[in-house]
Amino acid sequence: MSAKLSVACLVVIALLLVGGNLVLGESDPEAPKTELVSAPASVVSSESSTLLVANIGAEVEELRLRKAAVLAERAADAHARAIARKKQLAEFRDLPGAVSRATLESIASCESGGDPRIVSSDGLYHGKYQFSPDTWKSVGGEGLPSDAPEAEQDFRAALLYERSGPGQWPVCGS
Repeated sequence: MSAKLSVACLVVIALLLVGGNLVLGESDPEAPKTELVSAPASVVSSESSTLLVANIGAEVEELRLRKAAVLAERAADAHARAIARKKQLAEFRDLPGAVSRATLESIASCESGGDPRIVSSDGLYHGKYQFSPDTWKSVGGEGLPSDAPEAEQDFRAALLYERSGPGQWPVCGS
């Protein structure tokens, strides 16, 4: 239930109780618990009305604080994800080994048109360098290459090139 709806329900209940001097019927054990009956004026006083309004005010404040806490938690999570992404991209900024970016870009252009999200029509090869999932894992990748950031794909392709040379891309590596 949303906070606005909860507050609206509390206000309606307060108005029914305060304005109509209504209370839940508890005197007859045979009466259904949901039945509302009129109460003598002495049962609901201005003190009980004030207490009810104060309780509703406390409930509204609690709902407001919960909502603020949820929003703060979401903002903190988004901030943490942004920091993790920056660290990850910084980790893959410098390529390992002696392979040049120009060589890698040439391979990627030939393999996938340079698209880091592409998946082959048969579903066997993924990402900018058309890694198979097994080859991707062999150079430290997790998940699918097509789901990884482009900088990570470049980094892992450079690792593969260093380890195995251009033969990993028989057509595009020559």
